[in-house]
Amino acid sequence: MISLSLLFLLCIFSTFSASIKVHTAGPRLNNDKVYKYAYTTEVLIDKPRGSLEDSVGYKISTDVMVNLIWRNPTNKDDQLIKIAMKNIKVDNIIVRPQGQNIFTESNAEKLLGDSNLAILQRPVLVQWTNGKVKTLYMYQDEPTVLSNIKRGLASLFQIQLSPGTVTEVDVSGNCKVTYRAKQNQVTKIKELESCKISKTGFTNRNKVLSISKKETSSTAYQLEDDNIKSVLAEENHVLMLNIYETIAAKVICRQKLELKSIDAGPKEVAGKQLSSVVKAVNPKYVAIPLMADQVKSSGKSCPSLLEQWKAIRKDLEPENLSKASAAQSFLQLIQCLRRVKKSDIVMFLKSEKEDVLPQLVDAVTFAQTPDALEALLEFLDFVNGTRPLLQERFLYACGLASHPNESILQALLDKYKGKIANNDIRETMVIIIGALIKKLHQATGSELPAVLEAKKLILDGLQKADNPSDVKMYLLALKNANLPEGIPLLLKYSESGEGPVSSIAVGALQKYHISFISDEVKKVMNRIYHQNYKIHEKTVRTAAADIILNSQPTYMEVKNLLLSIGELPLEMNKYMLSVFQDILQFEMPASKLIRQVLKDMKVHNYDRFSKPGSSSAYSGYVIRGPDSSATYSLDILYSGSGILRRSNMDTFVYSKNTELHAIKVVIEAQGLESLIAATADEGEEDLESFAGMSAILFDVQLRPVTFFQGYSDLMSKMFSATGDPISVVKGLVLLTDHSETIQLQSGLQASAEFQGGLAIDVSGGMDFSLWYRESKTSVNNRGAMVVIGNITIDSEFANAGMETRFETESSFNFITTVKFSSYPFLVCMQMDKGTFPFRRYITKYEKLQSGKSYVSRKGKVQTVTGSELPLHHENSNMCRVVFGNQQDSTESWF
Repeated sequence: MISLSLLFLLCIFSTFSASIKVHTAGPRLNNDKVYKYAYTTEVLIDKPRGSLEDSVGYKISTDVMVNLIWRNPTNKDDQLIKIAMKNIKVDNIIVRPQGQNIFTESNAEKLLGDSNLAILQRPVLVQWTNGKVKTLYMYQDEPTVLSNIKRGLASLFQIQLSPGTVTEVDVSGNCKVTYRAKQNQVTKIKELESCKISKTGFTNRNKVLSISKKETSSTAYQLEDDNIKSVLAEENHVLMLNIYETIAAKVICRQKLELKSIDAGPKEVAGKQLSSVVKAVNPKYVAIPLMADQVKSSGKSCPSLLEQWKAIRKDLEPENLSKASAAQSFLQLIQCLRRVKKSDIVMFLKSEKEDVLPQLVDAVTFAQTPDALEALLEFLDFVNGTRPLLQERFLYACGLASHPNESILQALLDKYKGKIANNDIRETMVIIIGALIKKLHQATGSELPAVLEAKKLILDGLQKADNPSDVKMYLLALKNANLPEGIPLLLKYSESGEGPVSSIAVGALQKYHISFISDEVKKVMNRIYHQNYKIHEKTVRTAAADIILNSQPTYMEVKNLLLSIGELPLEMNKYMLSVFQDILQFEMPASKLIRQVLKDMKVHNYDRFSKPGSSSAYSGYVIRGPDSSATYSLDILYSGSGILRRSNMDTFVYSKNTELHAIKVVIEAQGLESLIAATADEGEEDLESFAGMSAILFDVQLRPVTFFQGYSDLMSKMFSATGDPISVVKGLVLLTDHSETIQLQSGLQASAEFQGGLAIDVSGGMDFSLWYRESKTSVNNRGAMVVIGNITIDSEFANAGMETRFETESSFNFITTVKFSSYPFLVCMQMDKGTFPFRRYITKYEKLQSGKSYVSRKGKVQTVTGSELPLHHENSNMCRVVFGNQQDSTESWF
């Protein structure tokens, strides 16, 4: 009985063993054999969801001969194998009509040249140990493109027969790889984002304006008799502009290796040492890394700087800056400037006229090369104070730079230590130093020496400043820098500072992330709002309320804010009521808690919610899409006499769970009640007559602009006013700047570049008429934007690529008209989004070194109708009355 059981178990075991192949530690090649494979690698470029027929690219096909040279006598899985390519062909992938196929009559000899073809067909030697490519041997100093193609082929022999996750090196770099094994099949999944390899490039710090990548790589092995029968590999790289994912490109790389025959071949070489065997094969063979070398970019064919400038100069003249052609020419000029030496840039700047120099300073600064920075520092004379406009444009471009480095910050610090003749430029420099602190800290996460020096400059300067203008300058710099260690100083100036100083300090706290708004900060904000220690201006109190409501307020904080309505100055009552209504309507984070508080009838009653006034706060969507959304918020606060106190317009852009403060324009006025014999509100009786504007552009606070300051200045401006708006910021901005190389597992390299340029003109004005008892404020935003994405495969002998571009021109205006001849005064707010064109173009191409090329171009143009953005219903009714009165008055003689 026992013997029968044992026999039964042996039968089961033998059957089980026959059904599952017992593998060695790795594939083995047999002696005296040549394994002939067919190898094809192809690369395709297209839109992420494009069809194969619309793609561009090419394929390389060849026979591959593999044979065993040597086997380690002490380890049968340690082998030296030879891999050689023969009968190489380069061809198109997509079948096209005869006239569109550039590879017809272009054999490998013509494309590569005899010398390069011989190099590519020269065998490589591989130490193949347990399925891993341990060492790769090639001739030294082979052309990088060709040696990388050989590395791509050799990397297909990198295999592991047992399942598991390992880190291994191949042509893609040092990568995390997961193997799955099933019978005679092995699947390899490579995590491309984990690959560590030498790369060049840069990208935006802010995710909203940067590029997202999705990468996948999978390789399937089929084994037979301990040998590789076939390999199928595919990797995909998709790059998308976060803010608008239609601007995207996809690179597909495929490899196929298939065993065709096994023929008689040379016998293995006897020997104990691998090094001596390799030397015996050919002493010119040297060990080289399997990881790909970086291919030196041949660069786009760029004309000389002067030739480029001659072609685009007209586009960058002041009257053309609101056109898309200006933004596109700006991007072209930056590309050219990045290849130019300092001396040539200086000569170029010195040779041009004043009307285009501001645009040239923008372009040179955004080139962000050492030569460009040194050229500008030599060209701009801060000591004598000449050309302050150019100096200001240079500083703003530094603050808005997409990927600034420490040298830019150090250069500004060095300039600040020296003499600066123009005080406005001195203030602007400190404010921009603050912006660079934040950007460099976000980029490196470490304390660079220049960053430490700049932080000390701002914090020490603020503590020691006596002059109110210096205090405001350092507060604005701290607002840009967002330093956590600066919060105690901001609290000090928020609560104890006078008027404008307190307003800037509270405004700086509004820029901090909610995680930095501690209980101590909220206590101070509550004291300011409720005026526990001293009387504060309305603008300061409402800003303090904004911080409380946006920083996870408690039940009692919300209740106390609501209970204050009715006890505030008339217009502040209306403003705060409007703020709460806006939070509820727009479903902001505090809305749920506010609804709970409003269940208390002591808070929610008719007396409190029926206060008259014209001040308001409103938020809405400019655009709401699958990739991104943009919101606008508009709040306006008046004094009790009907004169504007503060007008605030904000635009935020959201994408990938990240926000970008795109633009903020604030117009403030004070001390104007005496002009109409009105009584000032509590705490504002002694304010000096003042009106001005400040702006935030792409998260960077700019230096405020003053319309007038003091009664005498007001009178002179009123009598000499032309009615033209005052420019707040005007120039060219590099919004998106992304460059990278993508190492493909075939050995080829792709280059990706995405650039977005913006031509912008933000202006504002305030008209005041005593005769008509009317005031009008305006904020005008005009701009043109162009975004270009380029992805190319450059193998020197054959190129393929795609350019995708979109461009638009738009305007965005906010006008407030106030009639204060009676109370309640009439207020009409208008926010207009102008009609704008929207153009998209896609160009795909293939090109040979001989000059033969295939080009495909497609475009789409549409017009988006302008509209007046919705505000609250009460505003619409008021506008009808205001413009109805105006119409009536024009029909009268008097």
